[in-house]
Amino acid sequence: MKRILVINPNTTGSVTDKVVDHCRRAHPDVSWHGVTSRFGAAYIASELAYAIAGHAMLDAFADHYAGHDAVLIACFGDPGLLALREIAGVPVVGLAQASFVAAERHGRFAVVTGGKAWEPMLTRFARTHMLDAQLAGIYTVELTGVQIAAAPEQSIDELCQACQVGIDAGARCIVLGGAALAGMAGMLQARLSVPLLDNVSIGAASAVAASHLARPDAPQAGAAGAMTALGPALTALLA
Repeated sequence: MKRILVINPNTTGSVTDKVVDHCRRAHPDVSWHGVTSRFGAAYIASELAYAIAGHAMLDAFADHYAGHDAVLIACFGDPGLLALREIAGVPVVGLAQASFVAAERHGRFAVVTGGKAWEPMLTRFARTHMLDAQLAGIYTVELTGVQIAAAPEQSIDELCQACQVGIDAGARCIVLGGAALAGMAGMLQARLSVPLLDNVSIGAASAVAASHLARPDAPQAGAAGAMTALGPALTALLA
């Protein structure tokens, strides 16, 4: 049985539990191990929180990586994605990158997520990873993903309106982004005229597929350069 480590880069354990539960129901033949970051933001809503989340995610990986065949970063924004790929020695999948790649297969696409701060952050992410060629736009609602997850029925109208804006902009599919929004695509799909992609479902499937691939080369000892004052597990991993 493949073992996949799910790392939540924020400190909200309920989000970790929701993502892991979604992954387990979709792929019961895989062992899913969820970990919540021990420091950082309860919800990532700024570039500062995003940067700290990348460090927190690396720290969590160092504590829990042993025996896993792949890693899934449980944040739609993938903080620390490229850094973790440098040191992991196993495939690393991010919810955002996996979802953008899947959406591109439909042609022009849009992203809908919670939290206004994510519009510029995800726009930058798409450009950095060269995933913006087919991107019609990033559309956000006022409520954060955690707030939406607490009362999902109350957010359906607003999310559908944001999806419709993306459709009007030419999107042939919509990515519903946000770890906390796992499973919500099914609540909205009947009201939309294009496919609605669940980012956690895509991330889980991508991580399972990646777990069967040949492992990337392990980093050479000390390849990251001299580091000081990191956590003991991360220090040992980078030595």
